[in-house]
Amino acid sequence: MDGIKRGNAVTRFFRWLGADLREIGRTFAEGDWRTKLSFLIMGFGQLCRGQIARGVSMLALEGGLLYFIFGFGWQYLTKLVTLGTIETRQDGRVTIYGHNSFFILLYGILGIVAILALIYLWRVNLKQNREAEGLLAQGKRLPSNKADLASLLDKNFDKTLLALPVLGIFIFTVVPIIFMICIAFTNYDVTHQPPSKLFSWVGLDNFRELFGIGGGSEGFGGTFFYVLGWTLVWAFFATFLTYFLGMAVAILINKKGIRFKKLWRTILVMTIAVPQFVSLLYVGKMFAADGLVNAYLLKWGWIKQTIPFWTNATYARILIIVINLWIGIPYTMLIVTGLLMNIPAELYESARIDGANAFQTFRKITLPYMLFVTGPFLLTQFIGNLNNFNVIFLLNQGKPQSMNLSNNAGATDLLVTWLYKMTINDSNYKIAAVIGIMVFLVTAIISLVVYNTMPSVKDEEGFQ
Repeated sequence: MDGIKRGNAVTRFFRWLGADLREIGRTFAEGDWRTKLSFLIMGFGQLCRGQIARGVSMLALEGGLLYFIFGFGWQYLTKLVTLGTIETRQDGRVTIYGHNSFFILLYGILGIVAILALIYLWRVNLKQNREAEGLLAQGKRLPSNKADLASLLDKNFDKTLLALPVLGIFIFTVVPIIFMICIAFTNYDVTHQPPSKLFSWVGLDNFRELFGIGGGSEGFGGTFFYVLGWTLVWAFFATFLTYFLGMAVAILINKKGIRFKKLWRTILVMTIAVPQFVSLLYVGKMFAADGLVNAYLLKWGWIKQTIPFWTNATYARILIIVINLWIGIPYTMLIVTGLLMNIPAELYESARIDGANAFQTFRKITLPYMLFVTGPFLLTQFIGNLNNFNVIFLLNQGKPQSMNLSNNAGATDLLVTWLYKMTINDSNYKIAAVIGIMVFLVTAIISLVVYNTMPSVKDEEGFQ
């Protein structure tokens, strides 16, 4: 079934492409001389028909993109296949600079993006000419310059408002992601550091090395699956323990007869108010071998020797999950507190009349309602915990280290903290990029599968 859907999608794409190419052909064949010249000079037809604002915008965009492509980007686009061939070298005391693979890849990507943007704007330009000819053929007037400008604050205000944010997202999010994906197919590491050294394309070698295919020399395969397994275990417990315990705390505080409700909530909220950079570093030191916890346990005679909280992998993992409860429960408690007040009291009254006990009431009324409303939040928390850098790194930097794990991976490292170590400590950008892709795939697959099975998505009217 999936193969059929993919085949249909490919078929639809080629059908759309064929129809669009035929439309371009008709535009040229049936268009007047102004439209035909617009195939080369974007905005020419609009200028000739008096649509100055549209024409100047198109002409300026074409000129700017062509200048970037041929005046700046072309020198990098031509080297994109090899990522450079001339290394920087020393000739006595003089440094003779060669190619820089980093800049070639980055500006090459930007050059390709500029070419795609030019093609898109060229197509928009042709559509505008086609529409203008159609309006004139019907005896209608074309939109004036004033009307075009006014539409940017009226019916096209969404485009005006979103233009800058979309551009920012593209420059600071999309382009870096594309760059990272490309790095995963190169040998960019500590021994291939620009500008003194070049890096080059290596195809799927990094993926083979990460998964241990073909007997990778560094043994990343076992380490990757070890870290991935712990990442999933951590995300599961960190999400669902804080969720259900936070819900239990909220229900307990909200229960009739409990005094000083505001005081208990305020105390819990204080853990959120204190920055994690301060609190987690402090708690990490408390459980060190010479920390307060071991010191007092020894002083009271409860233990004979220090407990290896951070040097024993099992102890460290359990402790991290427990400490995360202190951070995560207040968030859930605040959300659930507001939702509890929205559950109709008549439901609980009817349940009591029918003889339901407290557990049955929770299982049949409270929990289904909470899962329905907070399902997206629960998914967001799980994905956030997969990439929870703060808790792991601020508490113990992913330690303890293990001789069985490669590339400085620790027993409590998540994929994201391991990736950080590879880039900052080891400059192993190639494997870090592959791990980044794997993190994205894991989070994307989990998000899509879980999101489509949540009651709040499958049955939106269920609790309305």
